[in-house]
Amino acid sequence: MQKEELISWLEIDLGAIRDNVQEMMRITGRPLMAVVKANAYGHGIEAVGKAVEAAGAAWCSVARIEEAFVLRENGVTCPILVMGYTPPQVVREAIARNISLTVDAPDVAAQYAEAADTPLKCHLKVDTGMSRLGIHVDQAMNFLHWLHAQKTLAVEGMFTHFARADEPQAATTAEQLAKFQRLVQDIEAAGLRPEWVHAANSAAGLYFPETRFDLVRSGIAIYGLQPSDNAPLPETFRPALTMKTRITSVRILPPGQGISYGHRYTTANVQRVGSIAVGYADGFRRWAGNRVLLQGKSVPVVGTICMDQCVINLDDVPEARRGDEVVLIGQQGSARISAEMMAKTWGTINYEVVSGLASRLTRLYNG
Repeated sequence: MQKEELISWLEIDLGAIRDNVQEMMRITGRPLMAVVKANAYGHGIEAVGKAVEAAGAAWCSVARIEEAFVLRENGVTCPILVMGYTPPQVVREAIARNISLTVDAPDVAAQYAEAADTPLKCHLKVDTGMSRLGIHVDQAMNFLHWLHAQKTLAVEGMFTHFARADEPQAATTAEQLAKFQRLVQDIEAAGLRPEWVHAANSAAGLYFPETRFDLVRSGIAIYGLQPSDNAPLPETFRPALTMKTRITSVRILPPGQGISYGHRYTTANVQRVGSIAVGYADGFRRWAGNRVLLQGKSVPVVGTICMDQCVINLDDVPEARRGDEVVLIGQQGSARISAEMMAKTWGTINYEVVSGLASRLTRLYNG
């Protein structure tokens, strides 16, 4: 569909994503594993997967095997790593599609070894302090010896994940890194070092150069979004996503009129309001304090956000009409609402804002 035919949509700048990929590689001096899980952080895995590969990403990584299959079905040919758990029933399909799986525990690895008919490419996940997935760092050497003894497993990588890399002042990253470095030294001495050792996410890749090893795994940064307030991106990165909708009705309400479910907002005076075609089913949260951009001005959402729509105050934009374009995330004129600003309103992080954008929002790609 053309933009003129849409009511609510996302505009994704693939050129910005490609530039961000290349900027991350320039800064880190390492090959890049582009993290495109969660529908490429809401940006659309099919288009983004092809864009990051075209930009020179050496790898893509996802959380689930289904996401890896989507990439392959859409023509992405670079190596793909599934970083989460994969059921052993699909191991042979992973092998057939040249998809690498993560092994993080002996029982999982044993199931994979039994299910595989030819060698399965795998990466050993090591827990150095995230306490979520992975073999404990003290057990990793023995586990790695066992993995190398399995004829149907081919260990091509080993990785860990940092819990607080987006807090550069915290000592946690240095502590995790020291544990991982000792393990890497031990496996090198034993002649077991795999081809790809990786640890750095976006924040670590930018703020902790010693974590870069053989490649950098970058998710949030390639979409032009900052890892955290404490770990902002260099100005050379650009946000890729804009969220838009339209005014679908304009009304003048008398004083004392309640608006939307629960009448949590009541007009104090005669007030001009507009309905816009976006709601919590689109990922626009039912939260007080939301604002949108209309004709270059920031205007408040009034009343409870509904599933498919909400109401905005038009008193400061008397010329607003049905069909006018409204920006929820992005820039309009000199006014801007970033994913980070929206996250602060909601008491969350920008990751959750963009990855929660609904699949029913049409994604328009440019660049």
